[in-house]
Amino acid sequence: MTTAHAEPAPFRTPSHPPSGLRIDRPAPGDGPALWRLASEAKSLDVNSVYSYLLWCRDFAGTSAIARDRSGRPVGFVSGYVRPDAPATLLIWQIAVDESVRGLGIAGAMLDALSARVAAEHGIDGLETTITPGNTASERLFASYAERHGAVVTREVLFAADHFPGTGHEAEVLHRIAPLSF
Repeated sequence: MTTAHAEPAPFRTPSHPPSGLRIDRPAPGDGPALWRLASEAKSLDVNSVYSYLLWCRDFAGTSAIARDRSGRPVGFVSGYVRPDAPATLLIWQIAVDESVRGLGIAGAMLDALSARVAAEHGIDGLETTITPGNTASERLFASYAERHGAVVTREVLFAADHFPGTGHEAEVLHRIAPLSF
């Protein structure tokens, strides 16, 4: 799940989006762009274009899209408020266009999205899953926790043998709480 594997860039504190970047709620018309970004990430589980269209319709309030100065989508975060834990935002996928990686866009999207969802839904925790060895995602979420005064706990949510076939690593649940905004 979570972010695409990439060599970690030097960390940039994302208190505000980089200049010219706009972070919005996605709309159904953004579904193909999310699919493209997920596909180009090469390490995310890519779903059908249809699923991204539905996601942008049904979960726009708990997701974010980053656009450059021209309005071109350059990143997204998809998430949802867990039905059985309504104070928890689960982050499902994050992708950033290769041309703008290392600028703090993923962190800026996480900060903007979680602040918006906290204001609208009262969340106080965030969850995501990260496969072992995905250093970029581990750094992203550890930095997020530090910025928000939270503690990160980890446990295997889905073992590798939960996935059909071979080759899928375990998904380790990272719970970040309590959040302060």
